[in-house]
Amino acid sequence: MKKSTILIGKVARLVARLRGGGSALPGLVVEKIDPGFLRDVLSKLPRGVVVVSGTNGKTTTTKMVTELLESHGLRVFTNRTGSNFTRGVVSALLSEIRRWRLDADIAVLELDEAHAVQFVRQVRPTYTLLLNVLRDQLDRFGEIDQTAKLLTTVAKSTRQTVVLNREDPLVAAIACSLPRARRVEFFGFNPKLAEFFPNDDELHGRPTFKKSTTRASVELKSFADRQATFSIDQKTYSVKMNITGAHNLFNAAGALALARVVLGDAADNEVLLATLGQMKAAFGRGEVLDINGEQIELILVKNPSGFRLSLKSQYSPTASTMIAINDHYADGRDMSWLWDVDFRGLKNVSVVSGIRAYDMALRLQYDDVDFGAVEPDLRLALREFLSGTRGKPKQIFCTYTAMLALRKNLGKIAKIEEAL
Repeated sequence: MKKSTILIGKVARLVARLRGGGSALPGLVVEKIDPGFLRDVLSKLPRGVVVVSGTNGKTTTTKMVTELLESHGLRVFTNRTGSNFTRGVVSALLSEIRRWRLDADIAVLELDEAHAVQFVRQVRPTYTLLLNVLRDQLDRFGEIDQTAKLLTTVAKSTRQTVVLNREDPLVAAIACSLPRARRVEFFGFNPKLAEFFPNDDELHGRPTFKKSTTRASVELKSFADRQATFSIDQKTYSVKMNITGAHNLFNAAGALALARVVLGDAADNEVLLATLGQMKAAFGRGEVLDINGEQIELILVKNPSGFRLSLKSQYSPTASTMIAINDHYADGRDMSWLWDVDFRGLKNVSVVSGIRAYDMALRLQYDDVDFGAVEPDLRLALREFLSGTRGKPKQIFCTYTAMLALRKNLGKIAKIEEAL
């Protein structure tokens, strides 16, 4: 590890923070001056590297895996900001390195499907967890077969164990392409829950679910309200969860399966479940913010499957609703996917905002969903939403960059009102 690289990276990080820039800038600088930095740092970790990838659920699942391993005493490095490009991982490393070293036993990294391939060319992961393959940003990933190929490359580069979603046909099929020496574990759900977890074909009206005969080491058996029941090696456990959303409960099964692989004989299921039940939502992913006594839930949406699942399992008809759609690079520039989402279950939308506010309003109009103000400016829209819905719980469905901007503005509003 070159001390000069670390110094330059930390200076770049300081400059970025002073200018209010993105968290990935220091990583971009370091990648230019020292392309081997990532490999040099992570190769020294005694328990290796975990990669979590897939279309939906990476950030929350990575947080789950991290906390599960920490509950057993492991020191875990992770890219907590959710910046899931390789330069984002490098930036996160720079913030954690002290006295020229990274004080960690293992790394747990969320990686964008395309950038995961770039990552494994530099660092072969010890373990990999692959969540799902669903239609996402077509301008970046192309069709889902291409995304499956990217994840297959990641799985083939894994040194020890690959954990796969048994219920996603494209993910489960990756097992067939791996060498026999590679250990494969599956996580899944009870067939009775299939309606809550449609795969990409089912989202487009082509029923494909068939009960799998492959054994899953961890299975989500049932859930009601916030109570979830898991089967771990055919023994049943029940836990009350803080995290909401059926998709988050299913991804919890994947996190449990991976944590048990990493921990081996040291895994204590009771401790793992207790830790899982105490977890809070990841940054902006169903996160509930208390802004001067007002409860505001931020729900990230970035593709048709994610939006549909969020509407099905997290939408509250008694809450005031806002939708904010941006089309920056991190959101995906192609917003045609909004037409693949069924909005007919929405009772009313108080405010529609973001760069593509009028596109979203038109989409709601086609589904006969009533909506109030259409205000592209997120700051103005947020103020209108808060002032017009006082005393009611609030939900904001938002794309990634809209979520970041809204979260920042909510913080400012809270500070202003505290000062009055």
